[in-house]
Amino acid sequence: MNKPILFYDGGCPLCRKEIAHYRMLDKANRIQWDDIHQSPATLQQYGIEYSQAMQIIHAISEDGKQLQGVSAFICIWKKLPYYRHLASLVYFLRITPLLNRLYLCFAKRRYKRRCSEK
Repeated sequence: MNKPILFYDGGCPLCRKEIAHYRMLDKANRIQWDDIHQSPATLQQYGIEYSQAMQIIHAISEDGKQLQGVSAFICIWKKLPYYRHLASLVYFLRITPLLNRLYLCFAKRRYKRRCSEK
């Protein structure tokens, strides 16, 4: 694998907007962006359940490691202009666990709102 993969919910307006921002910065095409709303079957080859990916953002690192939550974001931030500095800062300050707790609260709420409509 030569670039990380980020699995995102393209059916979520907030997620689409955030990923569109990241994709705009990814001019060198360093990240594979997989919309699980359009192609949920792509998750299967990595052993990720669709419901898990809808609840928490997932990524596959360049070395094939499965990442979730803030670790998934950091994986792609390292490849993006400007955000690579944020990834370094988060790592340097050792605040990944705190950010992950905050993200999980947000993700739970997003999932409940998004998926209770179905």
